[in-house]
Amino acid sequence: MRYYGEEALGMLETLGMVPALEACDKMLKAANVELVSYENVGSTLVTIMVKGDVAACRASVDAGKQAAEKIGKVTAASVIPRPVPIIGDIVSCHDVDNC
Repeated sequence: MRYYGEEALGMLETLGMVPALEACDKMLKAANVELVSYENVGSTLVTIMVKGDVAACRASVDAGKQAAEKIGKVTAASVIPRPVPIIGDIVSCHDVDNC
């Protein structure tokens, strides 16, 4: 899904794919957000990115963080309320529509 920067951006980075998938599942179930993309950063780091309103992204990231910490390691979690539109070019590099 292409991200244009018009909504908040929630990001959660884990060590490994299994905690990332667990987090992603909880993130999408916890709040009204849409999965934008994932990124295999390297050194087994995986980042999940969602978009939605600020409150939904915060709730989503919090839920994903709690879920991932139960089975693995979370290395970063963040919500950017109003990213500049050019951020969309970065996070849409591996958007879920192009998998």
